[in-house]
Amino acid sequence: MNEKINGLKQEVEQKLKNVSTMKELNEVKTFYLGKKGPISALSSMMKDLSVEEKREFGSALNKLKQEVNLMMEEVRIRLEEEELNRRLEKEKIDVTLPSTGVHFGSVHPLTQIIDEIEELFVSMGYDVVEGPEVETDLYNFEKLNLPKGHPARDAQDSFYITEELLLRTQTSPVQARTMDANTEKTPIRVICPGKVYRRDDDDATHSHQFTQIEGLVIDKDISLADLKGTLEVFARKVFGEDREIRLRPSFFPFTEPSLEVDVSCMKCGGKGCSVCKGTGWIEILGSGMVHPNVLRACGYDPEKYTGFAFGIGPERVAMLKYGISDIRAFYTNDKRFLEDFNRVKGSEE
Repeated sequence: MNEKINGLKQEVEQKLKNVSTMKELNEVKTFYLGKKGPISALSSMMKDLSVEEKREFGSALNKLKQEVNLMMEEVRIRLEEEELNRRLEKEKIDVTLPSTGVHFGSVHPLTQIIDEIEELFVSMGYDVVEGPEVETDLYNFEKLNLPKGHPARDAQDSFYITEELLLRTQTSPVQARTMDANTEKTPIRVICPGKVYRRDDDDATHSHQFTQIEGLVIDKDISLADLKGTLEVFARKVFGEDREIRLRPSFFPFTEPSLEVDVSCMKCGGKGCSVCKGTGWIEILGSGMVHPNVLRACGYDPEKYTGFAFGIGPERVAMLKYGISDIRAFYTNDKRFLEDFNRVKGSEE
């Protein structure tokens, strides 16, 4: 019996010497340690032995199994080390080679301006509200005091989808929706950023698609003084602490009185230059007190509530602030233009 065990051990050793892959190792293991393998066959011979012989043979057989498992484990470790060394040799990296530059994306200048304006007004207690870009005639025109037949409704100026649906021409419909949704008719303080669409020929200062940020405040005893103070904070935050503003009479159907807002020229400080065309002032936005008809259309009593509204064009703000001469630069995805506003790149340099 011992001769058979020793012979089987030598046979396994010889087989393992020729093993060069994990697949071959598994085949050897399955053959010798499987239920139908030669080691299991030796176990079946124990039934013909005496008690003493069974004890001696069983001990020798268990020792054989342990030694075979140990030999196979040593081969497995050797094969894994060889495989690892092959991979390391194949995948080695030359650390002396120059590194590859990593190109970072950048925040679009319009996004930067919108974020800056949102942060300012949120710090002043405003909520940021958004609405649909495909708008109804009701909210885009009628509730904003633009009755049927008004020139601003002309199909030459707006992208109509049906008679009652169009791409919104302003973000003012979001203000009307906010007032309508406020069923308790409590005070409102919101800004409404988003894209708007108007039929226009694209050139250096015009685009058929652009962005707006409109603001709305509704409360009791709101006056022009509140509007002026708010816009002074805005102008000084965005264009510089030494900026001044002036209000000029204008006309918008949804405000009364309506005002154009100018800011003192950030280049010459109001002395007059080519940027401000010698006037010392640059127009930046439109504003006014919310028209009583708009309040009434949205469920507010104009005898109890007043309010102001304003509309900011982020493209115009960015063009003035960064000295950009062509509005089309914002939408052409020119990498060279966008890299000028890469905050990550700037911080690293």
